[in-house]
Amino acid sequence: MSGHSKWANIKIKKSKTDAQRGRIFTKIGREIAIAVKMGGADPNSNPRLRDAIAKAKQNNMPNDNIQRSIKKASGELDSVNYEDITYEGYAPGGIAVIVEALTDNKNRTAGEIRHIFDKFGGSLGQTGCVSYMFKKKGVIIADKQGFTEDDMLMLALDAGAEDLTEDEDVFEIFTQPSDMGGVAEKLAASGVNVLSQDIDMIPDVEVDPADHIDSVRKLIDRLEENDDVQNVYHNAILPEEEEEE
Repeated sequence: MSGHSKWANIKIKKSKTDAQRGRIFTKIGREIAIAVKMGGADPNSNPRLRDAIAKAKQNNMPNDNIQRSIKKASGELDSVNYEDITYEGYAPGGIAVIVEALTDNKNRTAGEIRHIFDKFGGSLGQTGCVSYMFKKKGVIIADKQGFTEDDMLMLALDAGAEDLTEDEDVFEIFTQPSDMGGVAEKLAASGVNVLSQDIDMIPDVEVDPADHIDSVRKLIDRLEENDDVQNVYHNAILPEEEEEE
């Protein structure tokens, strides 16, 4: 898993979305709604809802917003029914892209996603055309807090994690998706400062888009800006953008 940094992606997204917090809350609210519809309104018996609530809190979503989203989805308030849809395709340079969306109108969302791919030189493909190139993992970001890599690895393995990498001032801890919430809770109980926990699609091989970097970046950015899109995964090696003076 070397080379793939969830923490780098989080920092990039945070720098772009601090001024768009309302959009982030809306997307997380939809995740909560889907989780409730699938497994009920009790996070103690619904791991997907528990993970969505943890994500909401890590993004500083107010508790009132969280509870409102749960009540809407459980029928206590007027609600909208969302569907989970995944799109797969290619960005310029043969870059594999997976788009996860929650939508109340499949035709609208499909048209918008196809338009974005076409506009920036990509192509939308059939289900399964690129997903085989990725592995779904839970990724927990933990503050180093003076822990050595060996110390954190022992804690993570004891908690049920599979692997760990070191990245700047954090550790990235990998788990099976279904184990992520439990591992994060055990680490927190051991005194670890868990900065985030989320499901990620880890590419088997990362690809340099070469002369297509700008087009790939624009395509990914535009997808992430779409209101129906929850997550965008890709296997491109993209250098960090320089901050404007």
